Amino acid sequence: MKKQKTHVFKCTSCSREEAKWLGRCPECGEWNTFVEAFTGNAGKRSNTKKEQPRALPLSVIDSAEGIRINSGIGELDRVLGGGIMKHSAILVGGEPGIGKSTLLLQTAASVLTKGRILYVSGEESASQLKLRAERLGISKDKMQRIEILCSGNYSEIEAVLNTINPVLVLVDSAQTLYSEDVSPYGSINQMKLCSFELITWVKEHDAALILSAHVTKEGVISGPKALEHMVDTVLYFEQNDKASALSESGDCRFLRAAKNRFGSIDEIGIFTMSDKGLASIEDTGHMFLVRRGTEQGSALPPGVATAAVLEGTRTILVEIQALTIPAKGAISRVFSDKIDSGRVSRVSATLEKFLGLRLSDQDLYINAAGGIRITEVGVELALVCALYSARTGLALPADLAIAGELSLTGEIRPVRRLSSRVKTASSLGFPSFLGPAAEQSVSGLKSVKDIKTAIKTIFG
Repeated sequence: MKKQKTHVFKCTSCSREEAKWLGRCPECGEWNTFVEAFTGNAGKRSNTKKEQPRALPLSVIDSAEGIRINSGIGELDRVLGGGIMKHSAILVGGEPGIGKSTLLLQTAASVLTKGRILYVSGEESASQLKLRAERLGISKDKMQRIEILCSGNYSEIEAVLNTINPVLVLVDSAQTLYSEDVSPYGSINQMKLCSFELITWVKEHDAALILSAHVTKEGVISGPKALEHMVDTVLYFEQNDKASALSESGDCRFLRAAKNRFGSIDEIGIFTMSDKGLASIEDTGHMFLVRRGTEQGSALPPGVATAAVLEGTRTILVEIQALTIPAKGAISRVFSDKIDSGRVSRVSATLEKFLGLRLSDQDLYINAAGGIRITEVGVELALVCALYSARTGLALPADLAIAGELSLTGEIRPVRRLSSRVKTASSLGFPSFLGPAAEQSVSGLKSVKDIKTAIKTIFG
């Protein structure tokens, strides 16, 4: 019997097949995802009975299947919530040259597992990867367990996956993946289909997947937005030139989680890049502080306050800088890119209401030293002090750290982990701490209940 070749139309989002092209997939609802695919021999039928799927009670599910793998890189584990979760997919995005490939290769070398590791590269050759590994100082023993596949063809990748059955799969990058079942090469549908197949493979096996991806000029991951919905964790790798200038060990990199199904998105990983690769920075206490003396009785320049803020579970001391000048127009403006401008406007309005400090005719400039973005509410009391200092020309003590949330009624509200903030500040040379009242007695804490008391405590 002559073999017949049948053409069907397959959805690249959910793999649904239809006999004719449809504009919208009836199953997943995506538009323009049907592409022509070749099914092979139409007369061939399988006689094997397919096992029917069945649901299981949640109580009988083995929670040990979701165990984490220690990546061997402390800052990466911190951002992921404690390690790489098995059966999960992680997407790492960043600008070209930011260090995504270096992060993946160092993770492959340092991950604490006895299973096999597959590094798939569609951008570099095997010899280039070997040179990179030697430059990073990866030992031969660690190189021995990293298996390299330089290909973006999914059919070749799948064949290798089924052969070696790795516990960790690293792909550099998602934009280089392609499948012969979908045309044209390099299209968004190619990227979606191949990524979906890889994610499905690791979820069906005892493995985890890390994908790297490029970003657009707007700073978001290039390609379909559906790719971020398919993975479990989305990480952004960023460079900070201001923090690099403050760091003595090299260029500074921030690793942030935009999505994490197995942990918090509040944690931040901080690295420095050198000729030996990425190095974790665990002690970030002085990293975002300008080098000034903090002797007892010394003062900062007017408009500067030291804030003790939380990044996840870690306390970081950041210098908040404020500048006020007469407004150039009829309406005052707020210039603040590292602290939300709406928060600055609310704090300045509270200052004007309860202290009579006129700021409505001033242009306000706010900056966080080191270029770190601050979203935590504990920065508001330090922002109050910095604005008051800038407007009056009165400087704050150099040995004073500040934390507290400001309400619209002028009250200073409690913040999380206050005792931990006070302890960290004290260990970094800030014996005095201004903040809300704590439930238990905290050494060195000057508790204040409202904005008037706070200003009077500092400036008398």
